[in-house]
Amino acid sequence: MKHLKSKLNASKKTALLVLFLVSTLSYTYAQSGTGFGLKGGLNYNANGNYFESIGDNVQHPDRNVGYHVGVFGKIGNQIYFRPELVYTSTKSDYTDDTFEMQKLDAPLLVGVKVLGPLSVFGGPSIQYILDSEFGGININDVKDEFSIGLNFGIGLNFNKVGIDLRYERGFSKNEAKFINSNISEKDRLDTRPEQLILSLSLLL
Repeated sequence: MKHLKSKLNASKKTALLVLFLVSTLSYTYAQSGTGFGLKGGLNYNANGNYFESIGDNVQHPDRNVGYHVGVFGKIGNQIYFRPELVYTSTKSDYTDDTFEMQKLDAPLLVGVKVLGPLSVFGGPSIQYILDSEFGGININDVKDEFSIGLNFGIGLNFNKVGIDLRYERGFSKNEAKFINSNISEKDRLDTRPEQLILSLSLLL
């Protein structure tokens, strides 16, 4: 009888332990549902090539680190829609100068929860250029202040806190033209972004 009671007590303790672990994991790894929140992080960025008006000299950009801050909404759980509005500051280095750009991004993302806290997502991103500067010169003659790019990546969500890594690429060339300091002809710079974006988000 004592042996049976011991086995029952051990089974009860095991069941309680399993229930506790399942509850803890469910709470820790739950993908939060509908809501809105704040996000921010770093961008590892390079814009397009710089074409000098003299000859065929083309400079390819060196990647640099920028940053972004913004807000987002989230609708759904297993499959979700996530619109964002983000202020982004990027920087690309060329041979002699640096190109800096500030823009508003509005990604419209659809995501799918695939395993535990892991999800994948993708969608278009509407971009509006607020300001751009090359070598200390403000550039006003950008072909299209509005353009469309593509975002896709992976995310991890731990209750209300999330982290994601995504790739962004502009769909088409968006050139800025400006007067070279030495001549009257115009140089051209492709402002289309190509970047890796690391974000931390908090669902409020």
